[in-house]
Amino acid sequence: MKSAVIVFPGSNCDRDLATALRDVTGEAPAMVWHGESTLPDGLDLIAVPGGFSYGDYLRSGAMAARSPVMRAVVDAAGQGRAVLGVCNGFQVLTEAGLLPGALMRNAGIRFVCRDVMLTVSNAQTAFTSRYKADERITVPVAHHDGNYFADDETLDRLEGEGRVALRYAESVNGSARDIAGIVNNAGNVLGMMPHPERVIESAHGGTDGRRMFEGLMAALG
Repeated sequence: MKSAVIVFPGSNCDRDLATALRDVTGEAPAMVWHGESTLPDGLDLIAVPGGFSYGDYLRSGAMAARSPVMRAVVDAAGQGRAVLGVCNGFQVLTEAGLLPGALMRNAGIRFVCRDVMLTVSNAQTAFTSRYKADERITVPVAHHDGNYFADDETLDRLEGEGRVALRYAESVNGSARDIAGIVNNAGNVLGMMPHPERVIESAHGGTDGRRMFEGLMAALG
């Protein structure tokens, strides 16, 4: 599986994501600087990492979403290329218009950094195919702005179309309907606040994130 990780000023999880992709797929991803206007040819997966792109100035993900490379990411997503956004990457994807809704300050205005339990709400996406429906998995979070918000009509549509991929099994940050991750209408773009790249091997304290990358490799080749 040929992949790329987008790197913004302030990204601090790009190397973690690259390591996870290399370990699972056996092939190191291309690291693509935010100022590039094109992506490498033949990509199967584009990964938008966590971190604090542009220092979270203005609004988390807002400035990164307007980077030159994001025009290429949006075009690739429109052509059906798989795009995974983790944490700040989820914020970037909503700001870029690839996913609906917004990520607001956590309820309680506190940074949350700990393992959380998730429920797999949709196990039929390329990102979640190695999980079982309603399975409980443990994946760490580390964010200040992970409170997912959308209006009721949008939330009902996401629920009705099976686009809520992952849901918090407990109240973590005040997210509407405990949403932790959603996919776009075509199912090729996933944004999620928890960090699957941080639970790839047993030394991390768990391996529940590994299956996400294994599923992608099986689905995308």
